[in-house]
Parts: sequence; C-alpha cells; structure tokens
Amino acid sequence: MLAVALSVLVLLGVTVATLRWARVPLVGSSVIAIARGALQLALVSVLIGVALSHAWAAAAILLVMLGTAIITAARRLREFPLAIPAVAIAVSSGMLVSLGVVFGTGAFDFSTRYILAFSGIVIGGAMAASSTAGRQLWLGMVHRSDEIEGWLALGATPRISVLAIGRSAVAESMRPAIDQTKTTGLVTLPGAFVGALLAGASPVDAGIFQVTVLAGLLAARALAAVLTVYILGAPKLLPAR
Repeated sequence: MLAVALSVLVLLGVTVATLRWARVPLVGSSVIAIARGALQLALVSVLIGVALSHAWAAAAILLVMLGTAIITAARRLREFPLAIPAVAIAVSSGMLVSLGVVFGTGAFDFSTRYILAFSGIVIGGAMAASSTAGRQLWLGMVHRSDEIEGWLALGATPRISVLAIGRSAVAESMRPAIDQTKTTGLVTLPGAFVGALLAGASPVDAGIFQVTVLAGLLAARALAAVLTVYILGAPKLLPAR
C-alpha cells in the first residue's frame, strides 16, 4: 500500500511539474482530479464489497451510475430542451441491450460481479457517445444553418433537414471507440484484459472476455449515439448564429 501511495504521489508530481513548466493552467485541476478519483474509488470499493453479497446494493449502485451518467451527458447538451429525456433513453437503451445480449446468451455468468463490471464499462461508453453525438449535432446545426434553411425552404421536414448533420455527429462519436477497438492488443492492452489477467485468468480467457466487452461497448455506444441524434435531430427552432 505504501509503495502504491508513493508511486501515485511521484506520478502526480511529474504531472504538476510538467504543467507548471509548460505554463498550462491545469495544475490545480490535476491534483483535485487525482484526489477525487482516489476518494471515489475508495468509496466505490467499499460499496461494491457490500453489493457482491446483497442484490439491493448492486441495484442501487447501478442506478447511481446510470443517473450520474445521464446528468453528466445532459449538462453538455443543455442547449437542447429535451436533453435529459433524450440522454436517459439513449444511455439506458445502450446499456440494457448490451447487458441483455451478453447475459442472455450466457457469454458471462449472471452474477452481481459480472453485472456491475460490465455495466460500468458500457454505461461510461454510452454516456460518452451520447454527449459527443449531441454536441456534434448542435455544432453542426450552428455552422450549417444555411444548409438546414435551404432544405426547409424546399419543403423538407426538420428531421430530413438535419439528417446529414446527424449522421456526421454519430460518426464523430463512434470513431474513437472504433479506432481503439481496431488497435486493441497492438497499441494498448485494455483494462478488462489486464484486470482478467491480474485476477488469474489465462491469456486466452482474458482475450475472450475483452472481445466480448469491446463488442458490448460498441453496441452501447452506437445505440446511444443514434438515439440521441434521432430524438434531438428534429428541432423546432434553429440555434442562433
């Protein structure tokens, strides 16, 4: 434990020194981020320890994770009046479909341990995809408002007028996940793979576990991005330029 604390402090020192040298005003944010992350992980570790033995605690943790993801993504999309319901539907759908397939096919054991681990991954991915797709949609509507007005002038519906912009928004939200998936094992060793190895799984079993996680993550991100854009992609009013 002492060695871990020492390594974290040294690495934080490297971060702070580098940012100070470069005169980047994120030193305080970096320190707060590490401190907050450590506290949150400590709390989550205790809660998950309880959740592994009590189904009600596991359900409560899942609801907190999902609620936090929805609020976080919706804050980035506050320009849209329907941001909260759109994100709620999108993120929840991505999570539920991925979980339904993985546990319904028997790929993972239907146990609290696997449910919490897999849910945490797909909820985070769905949240990121939803907020990125929604943000790209808004920026596209701002910068391409003349194009939208042209479609509307020709008699197109608001949804048709924004369709191309929405497709671009979904594509932008999916590219990082697709690139990460394509380079898995070549550029990075993902957390699920490393975690499975550290837990004693064989490299083959760890690889199978990671591929399943990546497929579930892509499905959750795709559903979340498309649903977010679909719900928000028929605006009654165009954003002011």
